[in-house]
Amino acid sequence: MDTRINKEKWKLLHEGTVIPAHPLALTKTKELDERRQRALTRYYMESGAGGIAVGVHTTQFEIREPEINLYETVLRLAAEEVNHASLKKPFLKIAGICGPTNQALAEAKLAKDLRYDIGLVSMGGLHLTEEEHLIRVKEIANIMPVFGFYLQPSVGGRTFSYEFWEQFAEIEGVCAVKMAPFNRYQTLDVVRAVCNSSRVDEIALYTGNDDNIVIDLLTSYQFTVNEKTVTKPIVGGLLGHWAVWTSKAVQLLEEIKKIRRKEVLPSSILTTATHVTDSNAALFDASHHYKGCIAGINEVLRRQGLLSENTCLSDQERLSPGQSEEINRIYEQYPHLNDDYFVNENLEKWLLER
Repeated sequence: MDTRINKEKWKLLHEGTVIPAHPLALTKTKELDERRQRALTRYYMESGAGGIAVGVHTTQFEIREPEINLYETVLRLAAEEVNHASLKKPFLKIAGICGPTNQALAEAKLAKDLRYDIGLVSMGGLHLTEEEHLIRVKEIANIMPVFGFYLQPSVGGRTFSYEFWEQFAEIEGVCAVKMAPFNRYQTLDVVRAVCNSSRVDEIALYTGNDDNIVIDLLTSYQFTVNEKTVTKPIVGGLLGHWAVWTSKAVQLLEEIKKIRRKEVLPSSILTTATHVTDSNAALFDASHHYKGCIAGINEVLRRQGLLSENTCLSDQERLSPGQSEEINRIYEQYPHLNDDYFVNENLEKWLLER
């Protein structure tokens, strides 16, 4: 089975791009709102994003439950929209892969059949040893390219050793790693392991640290490996935060790339970094240990008209007390970060039935 990515998509992945984690559009009665689900995909494409990640945490893991059974549906709808768009530049379709090995392999095979490019492999919620995790990833990598995923423990992830990431980086088929431990030490473990691996040039590093987006993207990491200096940046982001205000995220990444090329750091970008992190605190409900993180994303999309409701499949997933007011605050304080005007200009077109 061919598990490679084509050259244009490989280049895009390694140069760095904006990859939003795709939300789930639901009606008030928790039925799939197909029209708005498709509209979201259109929004991300026209925002200039370089891909989408579907079937991930932001899409809500409950889509896999037998009584809901929406995993294949949401992957298929997104793939149909991307394929129909006839884009003139490469666009990555990334499928969330999770669960025990048998489930993960079935999801990878389905994603491959739907012509997804890469599987974002979650390692959360599994009672496996590090060695067992590595075996599971190797099996998935035999089906499709793997985007590794270091998820923070507060939302279902676990802590892995540096030695684990050393072995992970050597797995053929791993083409990228999303680092989302929300922890500088653990992020550094992944970067150092990749830089010390024989596959350092084959693995792209992406931030999933929604609390540290801009600083992650501005930083080049350097390590001495076999008496040589190895330098590696975090090139892009695969983020729930970028599921909203996406066109502005694309502009921000382009600005960061220009700064990286000039190697001159204007103080204004550091100020922007604090604005983005403060916004994320409201969107992700940091003050309540991220209980409202999915609902917060959905609430912004609801305000923009892309969603009709901020509803989630689980009754436990809802806005926390005061979270709506916090979203009001970041709208007032950081108007330069939202893309309401862009959405308003195009919303009617995106909502059209085909």
